[in-house]
Amino acid sequence: MNTFAHQTLKTYDLRHTGCREAILMAFYEQPTALSHGHLEELLPNLYDRVTIYRTLKTFVEKGIVHKVLDEDGIRYALCKTACSHQHHHHDHVHFKCVACGQTTCLETIVIPQIALPNGYKSQEINLLVQGTCLSCNVTIDSNTY
Repeated sequence: MNTFAHQTLKTYDLRHTGCREAILMAFYEQPTALSHGHLEELLPNLYDRVTIYRTLKTFVEKGIVHKVLDEDGIRYALCKTACSHQHHHHDHVHFKCVACGQTTCLETIVIPQIALPNGYKSQEINLLVQGTCLSCNVTIDSNTY
């Protein structure tokens, strides 16, 4: 069993299963947000769609991963700090590269406080910036010379 997966499951009081370990390792090894479909591609024929979906739902509820919304739907990213479902602290910018399609968390860029009208209470804030990531910019810049 992988140390990262074992410690994470233990910290969040979750039973160890092969699927949970495999999904945790997929997030650990990928620096970008992953969709349900990406996980199916990374774990071909190992787990069915429903098992992956239920595992992701559990990980969101426990605060292990958070949702990232982009024009393609929902992706998931590993929480860098300990969270709980009631206290996900992910009011940071997400960046989607239009060249390579990868979505990453830019955790150092915090979404500013938004003053809502009286009677409104925010539950979740999502900010997606689209453009070209550093890796793709380097490729583009080197091809122009």
